[in-house]
Amino acid sequence: MTETKNGERNHPVMSRRLFVCGLAAFAGIGGTGLDLTQAFAQAPSAAQKIADHFSSVKTMSGEFVQFGPRGEQTGGKFYIRRPGRIRFNYEAPSPMRVIADGKSVVIGNMKLKTWDIYPLSKTPLNLLLSERIDLTGKMVRGVKEESDLITIVLGDRSIFGDSTITMMFDPKTYNLRQWTITDAQKKDTSVMIFNVRTGMALDDKVFQIPYDEVRNKRGG
Repeated sequence: MTETKNGERNHPVMSRRLFVCGLAAFAGIGGTGLDLTQAFAQAPSAAQKIADHFSSVKTMSGEFVQFGPRGEQTGGKFYIRRPGRIRFNYEAPSPMRVIADGKSVVIGNMKLKTWDIYPLSKTPLNLLLSERIDLTGKMVRGVKEESDLITIVLGDRSIFGDSTITMMFDPKTYNLRQWTITDAQKKDTSVMIFNVRTGMALDDKVFQIPYDEVRNKRGG
């Protein structure tokens, strides 16, 4: 597979402008009570084309800036291999690691040597990493098309409760720019990505979870 650059080299300061616009788009969906009929009347084909394009990208890597629910900001590098695999290496001084290996997702504190583990299938992150994003199913909570942003909100109350994932795409390039995970308490964690590359080979070791350490160290 040929390694390619995906989009321009975005500076995090410039990306924050997109972050603010993205949150406004998300708030607009929630505030207007946009239902599925309205959503697909507004943006059926463009949104599915973008979802299909994103699903066709099997590997990605790049840099990220994460904004937590209390306004905290961290950054680092990320790696994605579809289906089901992701890794976040946070920059110092953050000791955190996030790894999903297709079955589980772990959040590790490398300084304290503690781990939390969850079934990937029970987290909205699974929708981001799925083999294909199908906008005809019950997972779709909202779609909004604007001239500079396509926003797709996915969730399933029977699986994730009130948690959702909101993905924001460039309507011209179809490239993913940001995702926001909203938990059951309506707290948002947003991840903006930039300097993205696609199509590279990513070894299984990148997404290897140290299960022995997780079992021995989890929670203390």
